[in-house]
Amino acid sequence: MANLDDDRTSAAHAFLKFGSIYEPLKSINLPKPEGGSLWDKLDHYYRIVKSTLLLHQSPTTGLFPTKTYGDNQKAKVHDSLYCAACAWALALAYRRIDDDKGRTHELEHSAIKCMRGILYCYMRQANKVQQFKQDPKPSGCLHSVFSAHTGDEVFSHKEYGHLQINAVSLFLLYLVEMISSGLQIIYNTDEVSFIQNLVFCVERAYRVPDFGVWERGSKYNNGSPELHSSSVGLAKAALEAINGFNLFGNQGCSWSVIFVDFDAHNRNRQTLCSLLPRESRSHNTDAALLPCLSYPAFALDDEVLFSQTLDKIIRKLKGKYGFKRFLRDGYRTALEDKTRRYYKPAEIKLFDGIECEFPLFFIFMIIDGVFRGNPAQVKEYQDLLDPLLQHTSEGCPVVPKYYYVPADFVELEKKNPGSQKRFPSNNGRDGKFFLWGQAVYIIAKLLADRLVSPKDIDPIGRYIPPQDQRNVSMRFSNQGPLENDLVVHVALIAESQRLQVFLNTYGIQTQTPQQVEPIQIWAQKELVKAYFHLGVNDKLGLSGRPDRPIGCLGTSKIYRILGKTVVCYSIIFDLSDFYMSQDVMMLIDDIKNALQFIKQYWKMHGRPLFVVLIREDNIRGSRFNPILDMLAAFRKGIVGGVKVHVDRVQTLISGAVVEQLDFLRITETEEAPVFKSLEELDLPKHSKVKRQSSTPNASELEQQPDVNVNDWKNKSTYEILQKLNDCNCLASQALLSSILLKREGPNFITKEGTVAEHIERIYRRAGSKKLWSVVRFAASLLGKLVDSLAPSITNVLVQGKQVTLGAFGQEEEVISNPLSPGVIKNIIYEKCHLQDEREAVVQQELVIHIGWIISNSPELFSGMLKIRIGWIIHAMKYELKIRAGDMPTKDLYQMSPSEVKQLLLDILQPQQQGRGWLNRRQIDGSLNRTPAGFYDRVWQILERTPNGLIVAGKFLPQQPTLSDMTMYEMNFSLLVEDMLQNIDQPEYRQIIVELLMVISVILERNPELEFQGKVDLDKVVQEAFHDFQKDHSSPKGAEKQDHMTAFYNTHPMGKKGTCSYLSKAVITLLLEGEMKPSNDDPCTVS
Repeated sequence: MANLDDDRTSAAHAFLKFGSIYEPLKSINLPKPEGGSLWDKLDHYYRIVKSTLLLHQSPTTGLFPTKTYGDNQKAKVHDSLYCAACAWALALAYRRIDDDKGRTHELEHSAIKCMRGILYCYMRQANKVQQFKQDPKPSGCLHSVFSAHTGDEVFSHKEYGHLQINAVSLFLLYLVEMISSGLQIIYNTDEVSFIQNLVFCVERAYRVPDFGVWERGSKYNNGSPELHSSSVGLAKAALEAINGFNLFGNQGCSWSVIFVDFDAHNRNRQTLCSLLPRESRSHNTDAALLPCLSYPAFALDDEVLFSQTLDKIIRKLKGKYGFKRFLRDGYRTALEDKTRRYYKPAEIKLFDGIECEFPLFFIFMIIDGVFRGNPAQVKEYQDLLDPLLQHTSEGCPVVPKYYYVPADFVELEKKNPGSQKRFPSNNGRDGKFFLWGQAVYIIAKLLADRLVSPKDIDPIGRYIPPQDQRNVSMRFSNQGPLENDLVVHVALIAESQRLQVFLNTYGIQTQTPQQVEPIQIWAQKELVKAYFHLGVNDKLGLSGRPDRPIGCLGTSKIYRILGKTVVCYSIIFDLSDFYMSQDVMMLIDDIKNALQFIKQYWKMHGRPLFVVLIREDNIRGSRFNPILDMLAAFRKGIVGGVKVHVDRVQTLISGAVVEQLDFLRITETEEAPVFKSLEELDLPKHSKVKRQSSTPNASELEQQPDVNVNDWKNKSTYEILQKLNDCNCLASQALLSSILLKREGPNFITKEGTVAEHIERIYRRAGSKKLWSVVRFAASLLGKLVDSLAPSITNVLVQGKQVTLGAFGQEEEVISNPLSPGVIKNIIYEKCHLQDEREAVVQQELVIHIGWIISNSPELFSGMLKIRIGWIIHAMKYELKIRAGDMPTKDLYQMSPSEVKQLLLDILQPQQQGRGWLNRRQIDGSLNRTPAGFYDRVWQILERTPNGLIVAGKFLPQQPTLSDMTMYEMNFSLLVEDMLQNIDQPEYRQIIVELLMVISVILERNPELEFQGKVDLDKVVQEAFHDFQKDHSSPKGAEKQDHMTAFYNTHPMGKKGTCSYLSKAVITLLLEGEMKPSNDDPCTVS
């Protein structure tokens, strides 16, 4: 950089052509003020920015092109944002100079012009925003590339991966940062409503696979999007930044404020933490995580996870010339075929070891070092970066986009990684600049030279040092890992005055809706209706907030709406059409879980207000005692380990968080929307609450029909109708109605209305009598769908798992991406009720339970990559069989929903030591549980098995598997699960898992051995079993289906354990092949 000062005179002459509309040409070479060392430093960077960045800014749209040469220039939103941030950062530095000769104004407005250019391009696609927020799919998203000069679309969705949530999120983040520093970027209410709709789109980032920063999605570059940590992290950061932010800055008013769904933000936070340290299923790690973890997003508040992820990036991707983007990245390598958009299967193996290295990420590490107060890190990466910089003929530093291995040196580099010299992609002298790199370089230099401070370029405080976090007011979760000893405020609301009087006799103080007036109590769906008005803009064709439920964090705030003060009760108190709500133990469990959730994730100043709505139906019969116990726990101040404080609503409001919904502005000509508040039941005050109609748990006999379906399915409709009229047994009525439903259809008229109406009545009556088997049968006939099914499946998917729906032993549907409730319903009712109609609704119950458990206790699902719902039901049935012993086995379908949930929790716990090995293998096999490191070991086996593995007819080839994938990526683990998918016996699956672990250990200890032919795992198990039979002299007449029971029930370890038999069979197979010579000891067998 010194030569820039030496050649200042000639350089100044060269700069004369780079004038701007904001500054006269003559001011470029302004004389330096006396003693103005600060001026000198800033002038130095100003000249670099003018010649390498602003020279290329489009005079019409303000966008920055990705290629700085040639015609038909295209601008990427992502790159343009960093260029705008660079101009803004230098403007902030110039604010320190009183007489800046107009440069602050010029630089600020260069940034504003770019930001508004992006906004202009985006707003022209308002129809795509409207479409995407309703149905997020790649073909209906905002574009990420535009014409630099016109702002027009340049690629269709088929030609380019436009779905990049990271780009939209980065735009929102920089928008907030820049407005906070005093820039005016948003001008009117049309623009405010458009930004609000962008927020609606970004809120769903946690469930929308996109193409990521590198625009290619999957590592295999085959056109498939993935859920990326970097995109989810940037979305989380953007939502934190923009929540409650006034887009008009300090000149704004209430209607220019942006709202964020607190629960959607929290789901993004949970998803990010579950995805990390991975970038995605195929990307084990990725340099794209650096801008997410550090500047500008600072998306992670877990220091341990931050260090773990950063260490992995450095360990796997750092090189001499920069960071690789990710392993086996073929981008711009000498072996990449630039004529094809996508790669062929296994092609990425070609790029192993010759991936291009990007100096850009050294710059991000410099910035990170400055923010975190780590001068050693800053110096380390500056020393690495300086030799890599190129210079223009005027002496301006140029950041090459990447360093590559030339074609002639590729083989030498592969044989000896790091041995060959790499060459820069551009040097500036050819007119080619990598503007993203140039922009970040200037920001890093301004920070390192202390011309701007971290607080200047991060005015909203995205990064706060850990020691300062305790006293900082952050909107959401950047408070760090502080101990959360939250007290949840609780208001007990009785739906009628007579219920209040009744509870008062037990010492439970409640309020009725009338007594909290003028405060109104709303269901969350009324709040959703209010939010429909948020972001509405008829001119742009934008509706308001999509119809998404408000979670229990959102319902724990106070709302001011159209002059009313409103409190909301959680969705768990809604009257549901699904039978799970009829089990009061489920309600109690839901309340405890909601309180735990609020305690864990509430991060706002002010206390949450949790409304407990008590209905008369809750205390009928045997439901009363459990409810009374829970209410007594509220009075004592601790429920399920959570501290609570119960008081009147009017008292609790003062300490709550208040959200002003000022977007509901009603003019004199407009009709005010109507909202329905909770109304008190109009019942005589002193009439008695009917709670004595106690319904004991139904006997098993009542749950069984007294007619046989096979006897009746061939009888005439008339006979069935006669029997239906005469029959009092609800189970029999349900069975007969099902025959009519299938034969005549739902609208066929019976004595009690249509068949569908008759089944609905059976459903209600069976529910009140707790005939759970009948309830489930009727619910399935009616095609009932539980609320929150789609979000529950999403909860499982974001933990890096897959879900399969379908009955045990039947065809299953694998779900690997979030689906709509309608699609899930079709799968369930197509796949799950082939053998037993009740299976379709029990699978829904399990999905709801698993979605909650995995969010709060993910460790219970460790080693389980595929959550196979039908197999889990099989495990539960098997557990009931074990518990019954010699007694009749309890029927799963006759158990209450809360009992089903408890049984699920029981089987997810680590297996009890007192169990036999057959039982343990049955349960673990049904759960598809694998030991730690299992998939990595299968990879190592495959490396030594040239002809691949086969089990139950499913083949896992060595190639292209090893060429296409890497050991630690999620997709390989899923491929292994796919290989095991055809096994139909849980205990046999577990033996195969044990066999693979045995093979791995043998190969690890004997590096000179490898398999010669295709390894048939079934044959190896059979060989081991024959040896076992010899030792145990099994009688010849043993029945075939049970012939391996003794083997399954044998301890794995020890001289006569299953592992010893499996080991012997494996070694026999290995020794049939040839040994590779080894320098150490070629004869080692064990």
